[in-house]
Amino acid sequence: MILFYSVTILIIVIDQLSKYWVRTHLQIGDTIEVVNGVLHFTHIQNSGAAFGWFQGYGRLFVPVAIIVTILSIYMLKKGYINGKLLVIGTAFFVGGAIGNAIDRVLFNQVTDFIHFQFRQGILNFADYALSIGVLIILIDSFITEIMKKRKTTEIE
Repeated sequence: MILFYSVTILIIVIDQLSKYWVRTHLQIGDTIEVVNGVLHFTHIQNSGAAFGWFQGYGRLFVPVAIIVTILSIYMLKKGYINGKLLVIGTAFFVGGAIGNAIDRVLFNQVTDFIHFQFRQGILNFADYALSIGVLIILIDSFITEIMKKRKTTEIE
């Protein structure tokens, strides 16, 4: 439980501090080149979801974030979410969901700024945490499935 809460809080703090820095140092539309030709910080405000999908409907994701958080904590307490990898993946996902939900509640939009030149879209730390969380959960699921098959093979 401590690992879950620690990682979740860390994700939220990093996300909110980075967004605060962007909002206080860059005007909307301003760009700072961080790594030449690779990474820029470009301040935009997004009233939708990732990649600008569902513009104007971002607030609908707040109840989803609340439900995901409550369900994750319940599943963690009941032991359905166990093992460090799964706990960390879930914490990344929940931290990202909460980080963006905070923006939606406070500002009715999300501050995005991370722009890798080799890919489409401008995202934020919470968006990356959500994606990394899903990836970790999938990796854990894949590993768990392999281990189950090995046990089944050993028994036969």
